[in-house]
Amino acid sequence: MKTLKKMAFVATLAISITLSGVVVAAEKIVVGGKNFTEQQLLTSMTAQYLRAQGYEVDTRAGMGSAVLRSAQENGQVDVYWEYTGTGLIVYNDVKEKLGRQEGYEKVRELDMKKGLVWLTPSDANNTYALAMQAEEAKTLGIETLSDLASAINSGKELVLASNAEWYAREDGFRPFAKAYGFKLPRDQIKRMDSGLTYTALKEGEVDLALVFATDGRIPAFDFVLLKDDQNFFPDYAITPVVRQEILDQNPELDDQLNKLSGLLDNEAMSRLNAQIDVEREDIEKVAHSFLEQNDLI
Repeated sequence: MKTLKKMAFVATLAISITLSGVVVAAEKIVVGGKNFTEQQLLTSMTAQYLRAQGYEVDTRAGMGSAVLRSAQENGQVDVYWEYTGTGLIVYNDVKEKLGRQEGYEKVRELDMKKGLVWLTPSDANNTYALAMQAEEAKTLGIETLSDLASAINSGKELVLASNAEWYAREDGFRPFAKAYGFKLPRDQIKRMDSGLTYTALKEGEVDLALVFATDGRIPAFDFVLLKDDQNFFPDYAITPVVRQEILDQNPELDDQLNKLSGLLDNEAMSRLNAQIDVEREDIEKVAHSFLEQNDLI
């Protein structure tokens, strides 16, 4: 009898907590992130936001892309922000050119079979881009990537800074150069860490740099992005990806993360990234301030 009364009390308590609107997480949620500024910011932002919603949260920040993806597939990471282009090309080996919505629907469909759910994509598209110093681009009359190809093919010697990953990957330098119809000698390509490409361009060590479109250093350093007029680069919409098991256990989680996703666009991400990389503000504080300004905490 005592056991039955105890069970009834627990059930009543659970119902009252649910009705009161308090989030009851089934278990600790592990938020992961990659090892560059934007991802560290998104990890912090997500963790702080979910804690404010009543979840118990652990973080796994600063991971390599492949390691992070593997950790999520293995159930060691529950949620992180991924890029649609990466999900399609790197993790699902999709080579066909797809538009923004088509790409999102395709990667969502493919990853659903693996127990991973792509929620609503943000308006932030952190695609690859090539940048030049604005003054040099204007002097040379280069506004588009086709203009760049014409300049190289006419004999203009331009040096490119690229990270090692993009130089080698399937949607990287070689297919890019082939699509735009130019060749760049190996001694005119300097491979380096992603963050150093911005410094190399700023200091005039190179003429071109591979950059990420939402990086705050682009406007801060007076760079100009060359227009991808042949639409070579796929869309890299920043999107929260969650394990289905975690969504089943936490039915409000998708709406909560979608609310956060809806606040992110290129302008917001560029501004936040600049606060960290240019103004040297603390990542945790930048994330907290953004959440506070948008009434999420």
